[in-house]
Amino acid sequence: MEQLVIYQVGLIPSQYFGVLGNKDLDGFKALTFLAIVLIVLNSTLKSFDQFTCNLLYGSWRKDLTEHLHRLYFQALVYYTLNVLRDDIDNPDQRISQDVERFCRQLSSMASKLIISPFTLAYYTYQCFQSTGWLGPVSIFGYFILGTLVNKSLMGPIVAKLVQQEKLEGDFRFKHMQIRRELMSKELWLYIGINTFDYLGSILSYVVITIPIFSGVYGDLSPTKLSTLVSKNAFVCMYLINCFTRLIDLSTTLSDMASYTHRIGELQEALMEMSLKLQDCEILDDSEWDLDKASGRPAPEPADTAFLLERVSISAPSSDIPLVKDLNLKICEGQSLLITGNTGTGKTSLLRVLGGLWASIRGDISPEGDLPRLRLH
Repeated sequence: MEQLVIYQVGLIPSQYFGVLGNKDLDGFKALTFLAIVLIVLNSTLKSFDQFTCNLLYGSWRKDLTEHLHRLYFQALVYYTLNVLRDDIDNPDQRISQDVERFCRQLSSMASKLIISPFTLAYYTYQCFQSTGWLGPVSIFGYFILGTLVNKSLMGPIVAKLVQQEKLEGDFRFKHMQIRRELMSKELWLYIGINTFDYLGSILSYVVITIPIFSGVYGDLSPTKLSTLVSKNAFVCMYLINCFTRLIDLSTTLSDMASYTHRIGELQEALMEMSLKLQDCEILDDSEWDLDKASGRPAPEPADTAFLLERVSISAPSSDIPLVKDLNLKICEGQSLLITGNTGTGKTSLLRVLGGLWASIRGDISPEGDLPRLRLH
């Protein structure tokens, strides 16, 4: 609907040439009224299109953010991702900024990508009717060349954008260095895009001159020829504009490629840890059910909370043991004072008991009616 209205609006200037050339006052008034109605209708439809894109943006961002949050704050995933793993940088930035930018750009691209095939087909037909086969072929060939050039310029930018987003959360000197390298590569992409944009503005006139100078419209008066040139110029220029908008999306696609890589990398890590947690929970339940199915009486409640036998502890990023061959019995209701210098493993012991860290050797078993402790 919007494209049909745009087509009618685009024909208004060519009709003005005919009305003014014939000095038709009544026709001028009627044409002006029609132009105002079509412009208001076009503005309304365009506003609805923008409103729909904003709704899609909000819905997609809400769903994707909630999905990542559910995985991110499940059990020990948050701690593991931020403290124990260093392969996923700035997960909070990925969930907040990268998701927002990804959904914003995806929503802006959605309507263009959906409408473009129908628009291209319609205006290709109109261009063929006006200029013959040479017009559409010239325009298609021109923008195929533009696409290939911009694609070759876009490749190096994606890798640099990924590095830039990785260093955005740290904002160190290295970030500024990467940003300068990115800007130098983006310069050539923008040069390519702008060159093809402005060359496209004169291509429409080059195409329309072919049938004019070949004598196809030799029997028309100057007024009718001006009307025809204006109409055909609009059709060719709008077809060129459709291709231009698609080429302009190359900058958006390069940004989205980096955001997709970072969000996908985060989701893969979250899903991997989530599946490991589920497997551990299923195994815990099966062990508990096996004890009950064997007919053995449930152990009587005891005051022992944890029993540690020859437990050795080290930091996840180090092989040097902080605690070695520890035997300890922790009883419920009894106070236990652990003293020592900084870095001797006092807090590390609590992390192991809480399941945040895994012991490198030994056995940690809850006693009484507590379920078996499984370290992840």
